[in-house]
Amino acid sequence: MAARPGRAQTLAAEAAGPLLTPAQFLGYTLGSRFTPQADVSRYAAHVVAHAPGQMKLVRYGQTYEHRPLAVVEVASKENFAKLADIAHNNRRLAGLESGAGSRQLPAVAWLSYNVHGNEAVSSEAVMQVLYDLANPQDAEMQQYLRNTVVLLDPCVNPDGHDRYVNWYNRVQNQSPQASPYSWEHHEPWPGGRYNHYYFDLNRDWAWQTQQESRQRIALYNQWLPAVHADFHEMGPNNSYYFSPAARPFHADITPFQRQFQNTIGEYNEKVFDQHNWLYFTREVYDLFAPTYGDTWPSFNGAIGMTYEQGGGGPAGLRYARVDGDTLTLAQRIAHHAAASRATIQATAEHHDELLREFETYYTTARTQPRGEYKTYVIAAGNDPGQLRNFTQYLDRQEIKYGFAPKQAKAKGYNYLSGKTETVQIEPRDIVVSMYQPKSTLVKVLFEPKPQLEDSLTYDITAWALPYSFGVKAYALPTRLAAAATAPASAMVKGSAAATEKPYAYLARWNSLQDVRFLSRLLQQKVKVRFAEKAFAAEGQQYAPGSLVITRAGNEGLGAKFDQLVRAQADSAGTVLHAVKSGFSTTGGDLGSGSVRAIKMPMVAVVTGPGTDATAFGEVWHFFEQQLGYPLTVLGTEYLSTVPLSKFDVLILPDGNYADVYPERALDNLKTWVRAGGKLIAMEGAARFLADKRDFLLKTKPAASGDSSKAARANPYRGLRRYGDAQRRGLEDQAQGSIYRVALDNSHPLAFGYGDAY
Repeated sequence: MAARPGRAQTLAAEAAGPLLTPAQFLGYTLGSRFTPQADVSRYAAHVVAHAPGQMKLVRYGQTYEHRPLAVVEVASKENFAKLADIAHNNRRLAGLESGAGSRQLPAVAWLSYNVHGNEAVSSEAVMQVLYDLANPQDAEMQQYLRNTVVLLDPCVNPDGHDRYVNWYNRVQNQSPQASPYSWEHHEPWPGGRYNHYYFDLNRDWAWQTQQESRQRIALYNQWLPAVHADFHEMGPNNSYYFSPAARPFHADITPFQRQFQNTIGEYNEKVFDQHNWLYFTREVYDLFAPTYGDTWPSFNGAIGMTYEQGGGGPAGLRYARVDGDTLTLAQRIAHHAAASRATIQATAEHHDELLREFETYYTTARTQPRGEYKTYVIAAGNDPGQLRNFTQYLDRQEIKYGFAPKQAKAKGYNYLSGKTETVQIEPRDIVVSMYQPKSTLVKVLFEPKPQLEDSLTYDITAWALPYSFGVKAYALPTRLAAAATAPASAMVKGSAAATEKPYAYLARWNSLQDVRFLSRLLQQKVKVRFAEKAFAAEGQQYAPGSLVITRAGNEGLGAKFDQLVRAQADSAGTVLHAVKSGFSTTGGDLGSGSVRAIKMPMVAVVTGPGTDATAFGEVWHFFEQQLGYPLTVLGTEYLSTVPLSKFDVLILPDGNYADVYPERALDNLKTWVRAGGKLIAMEGAARFLADKRDFLLKTKPAASGDSSKAARANPYRGLRRYGDAQRRGLEDQAQGSIYRVALDNSHPLAFGYGDAY
């Protein structure tokens, strides 16, 4: 068997012969078919190999399905040798690295393609852009590279991209059918938009829940580009969208960022007008919520933009639009390639201005931070696991924080009460100052109530981190001194209990880390119990839900019992307490009937047509990536044949279950529940069951009608204007709303919580 070629051999092979156009390399014309991600990567490697003094392929990670993630770094020959200096220079200009930055170096433009997998034109267009950047005969592009460094991410979401491309290439007709009724325009569930876990990566920039996002943003923060463009597609009957963005703008989008949206828009207008291509600006795509590939970079000092080409998953190779035109993949490629080029040109020709304003942005952030609040305090008394999650999140964002050195009182906004009041600052509280490079991002992420100029917005309107993480926190209008490092007692970590061979180990049930700890113990065959009632032992108070791991009952583990329990606690971040006796000073003793054994449940979740892909993906990701707990995934196509008696818990994510559960299948579900099965129905699943007998679910209808005196006086008041239709569509939505919910924490479902959350 021949040896597999190594990386050096592969690069040498790619460099052999002349630089090829995409068509020459692939063997077909761009736009005549969709290209798998592996071939896009191969072409990128080919181009890089032919421009060794101008291009570099940098792998920054991999997807959950083990596909590579990489960017291509592009510069002039003169600047290529200084790439590391240019990246460090941006960070020095931002104040994230010591030393003075220079505005004499090139500006950096980062172009991201195909974050939504079935918006597959982006990865086709990037091959043309790569060729143009490497082509020595393209004098204009070579001139642009004198003043800009270009980073291209050819495919942000390879898993979703290949899910779409593999499907389309399998079903397409030999002659592409433009009719929107042809099956090649009807992507099956779940579609290629999402990543492996069916998360929308374009809504993950701020939260970084997904592996792809964390890896990409780690590299992004090394560069801090002055311009970031995010390439998308929208419905096939639309034209093309580029900046300037629609309102509402977040209040922290600076005047220069708003103005430069117009500047780049003018570059795009010019090329689109020259070709008589249709386009629109200042509609639909706003700059408000921090979750996107335009807003999150904007709050990190860049000019962040979205580009939207009409097409997307339904468009295929040819699509008959309602206006009578036929939209082709080749046209879509041409538009994205032209917008990419215009963005690079605008960055190059305004590099001085971009770097000057970039430096000003961060200088202002450090010295004159915007907003009412100057310090955010996260109480050290929060659960250690929650604090660990919180500080890890801040670290990923490169948000600096310190620790309160002593007790103090201050006036501030209490996130839990929603009121401005006198708050008590305790030693070791986490202190996030606004006097730092990332203060704009801090303000946006922490602000209790974002200022919204218009409710007609593209997405969520509330997201404050203390609410998202469920931590006690305060926002102070004053600057608070903080120590750079925490005392040892403030470090958040698991505890290897000191007693060598205790009677039992106790762990409080307060955070996701504790759930992960329990998950690992159960999978290691450790017998665990939980306290139904509060108790006290050896000077410590334990709330209902606390875990009890006794030596009794675990004799089969022998000498490895202690090491196993302690190792899993350290790994999960759970604090263990070792006790020498089973006696409790208050409440039930550890052998009481109120300390109940935990059986390892068999859990299943339903997926497939009829369920919402992202709702299922949330459950799937939660069990696999956050809990590390085994989960059986059941398809709706064969659900009626599954013996539910094999499972203890069944999760129905959001969806439309009318076809999933016809009457006979519903009877089987009822029988399983009556036999002790635990059913978790979410959103649409709960609504579906609320209409069915025996499930005992109640709905509360929303108030309707206007019984006011004004309405009675003017019976036509209720008539609605046609022009307000879009705004009326938002009336019953609560995007991003955050509610305080009262809890019955005597119930096992609410163990570990307070009276409200």
